[in-house]
Amino acid sequence: MGYRVLIERRALEYVNSLPPKSQRIVKDNLRKLRENPYPGSGLGERKKLTHKGESLYRLHIARSFTAFYKIYDETKEVKVLKVMIIEAAHKEYCKL
Repeated sequence: MGYRVLIERRALEYVNSLPPKSQRIVKDNLRKLRENPYPGSGLGERKKLTHKGESLYRLHIARSFTAFYKIYDETKEVKVLKVMIIEAAHKEYCKL
């Protein structure tokens, strides 16, 4: 069994505010995290980051959006914390 993908309320509200085509692209890519959320498994451009000593991951989606997420192996869950346009995500990197 794969991972369960959970999306923070604000992240989901943002995704639902996008045009229908963008919503579909983002949601389809987030669903792919069910199979294997770790970088290097061939499903999108993913990278491991470190924030305050904790592992955090980012996923680039269609060269337009970035999702930040955490992986919980114990419960087999992926929690999507934020979804934003790539330009805004680059500003987030400065905060990490």
